[in-house]
Amino acid sequence: MSIKFTLMPYFSIVIPVFNKEKFVAKTLQSVLAQPFSDFEVIVVNDGSTDGSEVEILAIQDDRIRYFHKKNEGVAIARNFGIEKATADFICFLDADDYWYPDFLKTMHRFIAELPEQKVFAAAIEIETSNKLLKAHYSIPKKSDFEIVDFFEASQKECVLWTSSVCIHKNVFEKVGVFDTKIKHGEDTELWIRIGLQFQIVFINEILARYVYDASSISRNQNYFFEKYTFEKYALEEKKNPALKKYMDLNRFSAVIKCRLSGDSATAREIYSGIDLKNLSQKKRILLQLPAFAIRMLLASQQLLGNSVFR
Repeated sequence: MSIKFTLMPYFSIVIPVFNKEKFVAKTLQSVLAQPFSDFEVIVVNDGSTDGSEVEILAIQDDRIRYFHKKNEGVAIARNFGIEKATADFICFLDADDYWYPDFLKTMHRFIAELPEQKVFAAAIEIETSNKLLKAHYSIPKKSDFEIVDFFEASQKECVLWTSSVCIHKNVFEKVGVFDTKIKHGEDTELWIRIGLQFQIVFINEILARYVYDASSISRNQNYFFEKYTFEKYALEEKKNPALKKYMDLNRFSAVIKCRLSGDSATAREIYSGIDLKNLSQKKRILLQLPAFAIRMLLASQQLLGNSVFR
């Protein structure tokens, strides 16, 4: 009897896919083009009804593990990928985003240099239909990386973003995986749990691009924390000022989005939970403006172009 031994890959890359036929090939190629090649790609087709499967299967590479399942939402799809992952370090990549060539090489370097750390993230840029924007972070740039507190570092753009993180599997064992009860903001809710227990190694280099696809739930104006998410941290934020401020920034974003969509009742309910001292003067003024005035301001400048508005 012969026994076949296989080595674990260094990285497992989880890519959930739902109706991304226009994007997924470029996303996959951005992974396969990485010069650091010790990885597996776990593609989870979450019941796509377009030509996504054709695009995926057209790419032949032994490192790709393809799974097709019924549509149950991105949280379940990502959790499925985590379960199938064999590497110690897990990365995520949305099927309409992509990495720059040195993403994995850079992650590997910092993991080797900082072996006691478990959560790594890189800066991103944002591609819209007519411009390319750099994400703005509330992190003083002192070197090529910083070890930061999640909440203090996420006052502007969220320091963790699904397509630019690398997380040791032990983190999921400690804090859990994506909460499948949440339909909007399930990724950020997981980052909160991680931020309560782990520091973040933030790499001051743009290594990933967030591509705005208007059809994505996570990239439209109705995407904000659900009532359940705010309730989940109601007790914890009373004893954690940094968490409270972060949640109030998300409340601010939710109030603005609800007003823009005409949902005044939900806006009032969420507004009642805000400690206004946690908001800048600009944000406090915005909360007092009618919806038409907010729309005019948004048309002229990206006042809310950060993670707390997502």
